[in-house]
Amino acid sequence: MAVGGAVGSVLRYAANRLAAHYFGPDTVVGIFAVNVLGSFALGFLATVFIQRSGLPIELRAMATVGLLGGFTTFSTLAYDGVRLLSSGEYMRAGLSLTANVVVGLLAAWLGVLAARAAV
Repeated sequence: MAVGGAVGSVLRYAANRLAAHYFGPDTVVGIFAVNVLGSFALGFLATVFIQRSGLPIELRAMATVGLLGGFTTFSTLAYDGVRLLSSGEYMRAGLSLTANVVVGLLAAWLGVLAARAAV
């Protein structure tokens, strides 16, 4: 898994650098593209892995937890949301997605404030 995580992190960095080159250093296009691509890839791979359970667990974990986890953790949030919605757990999906976004933004904002206060 560690190798997959390392590769995913390098790919995320490369995507962000490429986006910054084309759209400027303050762009969010790279992160958005990584999150959308990672979400698609996790949904795709998780579905394939469920349907073809003969694949070794190590390979599945390296691709999903390692590679895509290093590439973007947003993909996991998105896939969990789809999984909950698909199973009819609309309230739980809504609460999870809303809480992750709102609390994540709040935590990032508090981190910025804490860093600014420390400097």
